[in-house]
Amino acid sequence: MTATGRLDADFYHFQDLLTPVEHEAALRLRDFMEREVRPLADDYWDRAEFPHHLVPGIAATGVIGTAWPESRRFENSALFRGWAAVEIARVDASFATFVGVTSGLAMGAIGVGGSDAQRAEWLPPMGRGEVIGAFGLTEPLAGSDTARGLRTTATRRGDTWILDGAKRWIGNATFADITLIWAKDIDDGHVKGFIVRKDAPGFKAEKIERKQSLRGVQNADITLTGVEVPEADRLQRIDSFKDLAGVLGPTRVGVAWEAMGIALGAHEAAVRYAKEREQFGRPIAAFQLIQQKLAENLADVTAGLAVCVRAAQLEDAGERRDEHAAMAKAFCTARMRDVVARARAVLGGNGIQLDHGVARYFADAEAVYSYEGTYDMNTLIVGRAVTGHQAFV
Repeated sequence: MTATGRLDADFYHFQDLLTPVEHEAALRLRDFMEREVRPLADDYWDRAEFPHHLVPGIAATGVIGTAWPESRRFENSALFRGWAAVEIARVDASFATFVGVTSGLAMGAIGVGGSDAQRAEWLPPMGRGEVIGAFGLTEPLAGSDTARGLRTTATRRGDTWILDGAKRWIGNATFADITLIWAKDIDDGHVKGFIVRKDAPGFKAEKIERKQSLRGVQNADITLTGVEVPEADRLQRIDSFKDLAGVLGPTRVGVAWEAMGIALGAHEAAVRYAKEREQFGRPIAAFQLIQQKLAENLADVTAGLAVCVRAAQLEDAGERRDEHAAMAKAFCTARMRDVVARARAVLGGNGIQLDHGVARYFADAEAVYSYEGTYDMNTLIVGRAVTGHQAFV
């Protein structure tokens, strides 16, 4: 890290594009992550638990709900919101996913699709970390095909909706105060969104066990059996899956930023190790093949950050399209995968042990590679933009 607070792996000085206010906020966030989260990250990951006591601290940094006037603490750009994801993920991808779910997906759904009254009710306390959100879209039999294959249903009876179905892989859902549930209206066949409170009768969230990636994230299987939701808790500005896509675009770019945070964290750990580990009487950092791996990693981190920065600039200019988000997510998660693999190779056998700083990134990368749209689905979105032809089944 340089005297200006710039990360060594920020080789093209992207952090310098932040405003002075954003730069100071990034440094405050980095201090919190290094001081409060890093010492605990491996232990909580190993035990597959979430550090609930850190939620007030991350909320106090002002990085939850930064996209919405009802909850943001200061004016900020999409570039800052992305850089914040990097700062969190370079320390702990599980914690970054927690923030991304409650701040990006859950608050994003309310910010995009909620009425003025719903935004006023939920966004301020969520931004303060007093209300935690989850986002229930994926189902046991509907992942990549949720646009057409959603099986959870919503039946309207007067001013009440009845939800029935199941969701899977829902982050935060075991402890979230509210979960945004997406269901198909049986009358018009369109997808609608509902704010479901954790104590709603018929709502059940069970933790998914035996995960080997993002172990700190509390993913859940959700069952909905005759769950009653008042019309007042239906997102008033979501009437189709197309409306829902307005939530997913920014969060997909957010995952690209998170991927670069994971890559950056793994690269930093590999550099530290290479300088300390000696073989044949020299630090392994002095050997050509090790330097090649580190140089290739730095290039991939730099290229991925460049894609993220441009996607953020397009977002701020109101010019970001779905294919921009899809390319960023696909490209950056693929580069992340390469980086963590090389970083693990630099550490040799020690690369599979938590104590040496790379194994957790290596494992967590696999989940980030898949969620928010698989690599294959995102490349098809880009392919459609390139060719004008739909290749989805």
